[in-house]
Amino acid sequence: MSSEILFQAKRNELVTLLQKKGIYDAALLKALATVPRHLFFTDSSLQQFAYEDKAYPIDAKQTISQPYTVALQTQLLELKPAEKVLEIGTGSGYQAAILRAMGARVHTIERQKKLFFKTKDLLQSLGISVDTLLGDGFKGFQPFAPYDKIIITAAAPYIPRTLLDQLKVGGIMVAPLGEDKTQVLMQIKKLSETEFEQRDFGLCSFVPMLSGIE
Repeated sequence: MSSEILFQAKRNELVTLLQKKGIYDAALLKALATVPRHLFFTDSSLQQFAYEDKAYPIDAKQTISQPYTVALQTQLLELKPAEKVLEIGTGSGYQAAILRAMGARVHTIERQKKLFFKTKDLLQSLGISVDTLLGDGFKGFQPFAPYDKIIITAAAPYIPRTLLDQLKVGGIMVAPLGEDKTQVLMQIKKLSETEFEQRDFGLCSFVPMLSGIE
């Protein structure tokens, strides 16, 4: 059996597992079954574990998130085709690839230069068309605002007002909130320029969201 056939079989098994865990969005499940997660591992020796439902280390002391976490955050965005999404924390690029596979227009920000350039090259080599930005996630990216959806893929100590301002009215933000080892996964809907609805979707664990560029 070729490696690609084997990886596809493992992706299919992962999708079945995630369905059992409550992931139901059809476009999301199709993306999870299609995007080759193993190619987003910076350590090739770990690729054999890519379709286990676990987080693994990548460069710059970051991680590629657990597939269930990626899937849950994505599902909570309630994504529609061609919506404009701002991702805070490009990391491995896997989350951005999933969003793009679902038809989103993706703008993604990374603060770690080493990771930014490596991930940008990877996404381009895979033909995944996303807008990669080197910058401070706390500031968002005003030139393309407002965004239909915003996803934060690092533990935010608070939700930056700048990002709330860059979210369109009727839009959704999904973010892990907290400064402890575990955080609370929040879905925030912008009802008006001054009103927000927040829902708690349980505990999660992310690397911290930091300011500045390194």
